[in-house]
Amino acid sequence: MSLWFIAWRNIQQRSLASSLTALSMALGVALVAAVLVIHGVIERSFRRGAQGYDLVVGPKGSPMQLVLNTVYYLGEPVGKIPYEHYMELISHRFQLPDGRVAPPFAKCIPVCMGGSYLGFPLVGTTPEFFELSFMEGQHYEFTQHGGQGRNMEIGNFWEAVIGPTVAKAANLKVGDQFQPRHTTGIEEECPEEHHPFTVVGIFAPTGTPNDRAIFVNIEGFWRMHEHRSDPSASPSEVSPRRTASPDPADGAASHSQPQPSSSSSQSQPSANGSPEQSPHHAPERFISAVLIRLDESDPTLNVALPRLIEDYRIGGVQVFQAVHPSVEVAKLLEGIIGNVQLVLLILAVLVVVVAGVGILVSIYNSMNERKRDIAIMRALGASRLTVMMVILLESILLSLGGGAVGVVMSHGLIGLLAPIITEHTGVQISALHFQISELVLIPGLVILASIVGYLPAVAAYRTDVAKALAASP
Repeated sequence: MSLWFIAWRNIQQRSLASSLTALSMALGVALVAAVLVIHGVIERSFRRGAQGYDLVVGPKGSPMQLVLNTVYYLGEPVGKIPYEHYMELISHRFQLPDGRVAPPFAKCIPVCMGGSYLGFPLVGTTPEFFELSFMEGQHYEFTQHGGQGRNMEIGNFWEAVIGPTVAKAANLKVGDQFQPRHTTGIEEECPEEHHPFTVVGIFAPTGTPNDRAIFVNIEGFWRMHEHRSDPSASPSEVSPRRTASPDPADGAASHSQPQPSSSSSQSQPSANGSPEQSPHHAPERFISAVLIRLDESDPTLNVALPRLIEDYRIGGVQVFQAVHPSVEVAKLLEGIIGNVQLVLLILAVLVVVVAGVGILVSIYNSMNERKRDIAIMRALGASRLTVMMVILLESILLSLGGGAVGVVMSHGLIGLLAPIITEHTGVQISALHFQISELVLIPGLVILASIVGYLPAVAAYRTDVAKALAASP
């Protein structure tokens, strides 16, 4: 008869006490596994969201706030960039430290933040946004893997593309219309209704914050806000105006740019092609940030351009900051989220240790009842070491059994809560998400079981056979 079987029979004889002890261990292990899995998924989601862009350029302010608002749609925008400044930025050719002139930006996408629909953030941008890859080698899909419709078009001002999380939560389909509300700074949402946008596309899930965002044509975004600034004007009264567009011959970005518009009767192009503002002209166009993809063939651009962009002056004033989103995300994960995970992990480990102490108490308290059994084993020829090993194996079985149940419990609960988590946060998670660090639980539980089982094992080792048999009826 193997020692493992003997240990298992001892556990069965005390089924209630053993079950409660294993359950306490299962709860502790479930907490540890949940912390590891959730942190791993959040970290992967944050890093995935920051991989679509090389640089985020915005107004002077907090780099972390710029990334959180522009990439993850959290918090308020850092500030505003006049559209004319954006045009100057993308048409300017920066001189690198080695004397070379930097090539044009591979992609340069303006974004406007502000407003929402049913709690989902509203983002004004251009169709080129969806020509970027949200991860290396992975692109937005509108006709595969759950995607529907098409990308919006620059000339159709009231078109929108929504993420799959928005489509499900807001019950929107391709062809549906919605009327968003907008915000200005820290003000509450404006309750008035605006010109409706039409959903023309729902892209396939990406596992990024974009899944829970609403993207509208930047021109429609501007007009929506101008309608609030000038209540007497209706969207139908607004016609496109001309603006100075960068000349590709001067090294400007090759993608199309939105054409700011206002009432044609109030705006006349000047000699340089930019509009002349009249006293009754609609507010100047602004953007919140610029998403930049650099030429991958020149890795030095990632290092040199942020400083050059920040040093670039318009009217003698430094107006831009350039941020590597991946760097800011790393700071966030290591400086804030990493510390929170460490605290939660320490608390979870303490719960497991307490459960281990419970195993020690349970086995040790049963030693008086088991002295006769131990004495009989010794009388039948079992050595002191064999008896000691049986007690240790019993502790290990309780720990591993409880640990296995705990892992199943944690992943099962994650699977049940996955739809709710995805709907409210956009983070995709499933019961099958496992972390390599979970493998540490196995040797960790064996070591813990050996430590807590040592005292009862020593008690069994020191059992006096003659006294135990004499004391038995």
